Amino acid sequence: MTTGTPLSHLPGTDLSITVDGLKLPNPFIIGSGPPSTNANVIARAFDEGWGAVVSKTACLDHARIRNVSPRYARMRAASTGEIFGWENIELISDRPFAAWIDDFRRIKDRYPDRVLIASIMEEYSRDAWAEIVGRTQETGVDALELNFSCPHGLPEQNMGSAMGQNPQLLEEVCGWVMKDARVPVWAKLTPNVTDICAAGRAALRAGCSGLSSINTILSVMGINLETLRPEPAVEGYSTPGGYSGRAVRPISLRMNMELGKMIATEFPDRSLSSLGGIESGDDAAQFILCGANTTQICTGVMIHGYRLIRDLKAQLEAFMFRHGFVSIDQFRAKSLAYFTTHADLVNRQTDARRAEIASVPRAVKADTDWHGDSFVAQSGSLLSR
Repeated sequence: MTTGTPLSHLPGTDLSITVDGLKLPNPFIIGSGPPSTNANVIARAFDEGWGAVVSKTACLDHARIRNVSPRYARMRAASTGEIFGWENIELISDRPFAAWIDDFRRIKDRYPDRVLIASIMEEYSRDAWAEIVGRTQETGVDALELNFSCPHGLPEQNMGSAMGQNPQLLEEVCGWVMKDARVPVWAKLTPNVTDICAAGRAALRAGCSGLSSINTILSVMGINLETLRPEPAVEGYSTPGGYSGRAVRPISLRMNMELGKMIATEFPDRSLSSLGGIESGDDAAQFILCGANTTQICTGVMIHGYRLIRDLKAQLEAFMFRHGFVSIDQFRAKSLAYFTTHADLVNRQTDARRAEIASVPRAVKADTDWHGDSFVAQSGSLLSR
């Protein structure tokens, strides 16, 4: 990660993008979590130049949200100490919903032209979803992100990934939301499934504008070999949490590629907001090449701070300038065509080898075999080895 003075704006590159009618100055979005936990930090993100912010997830009854401490654990490189993995057992926002309503209004009053996306979560209740959607969008937020992906906490109420792991349930709830929504709606998906496209397809069938993918991967960071207790330890005990950071990027890129292909073929008018291990402009370019309209960063901000946006923009601009891309849409989904099956790879390699063999000049066996165009090569084929 670069930390010095970022590159100045390169001529001929435009990072702005319009997705689901939302106009963003760049495709970099603060992902839902601690970096978007109240109006103060959301304002900081906008002041630094982030393209949009997804608020930390809110629910109607904050009293059921009780966080513990410590709630983070990190994976570091043995040689440098550099952080490449991060686990959390943090729940959604423990702030009163009324406080979030006030924050949403304050932010939109102060930044009317910036994109604020409210992340919301509720249990399996038509009335609860109708209330939270109605009250939230009345504040003037630009879009909603439905959290079907938090990997821990409140599973007994079918909240978070417990709902997102059931495509039938997911489609029903998204259908409820879309009957009340007047703004774009993104469904945030859990990676803790066998087939992420099943959940994505269900959300889009129900009418959602787009998908956000992926949330954290259910994990156990490790066992302390001195205490013999799992980490992070709370009173000596722990629970599986959500894994994020650069270490999850290959898994996230694979899942987002699958969603990108599914959207391109089945729902070409819908959007994809990718997240999972993105910490640089080059990381973001890879996700955009796999079909993402926007990219979200959460853990990266927790490690590097809000000023990370300066490097992100400079690095993405440098990539675009190097390839002659003027806009994001010019290279979005450009790499999807190069993903195929293993069987197809075998066939392609077999065909290539046959073509290579056919292109090698045939050994001269008679004077009539000589050809002017391949005379030198034919001569070489007759040399002793």
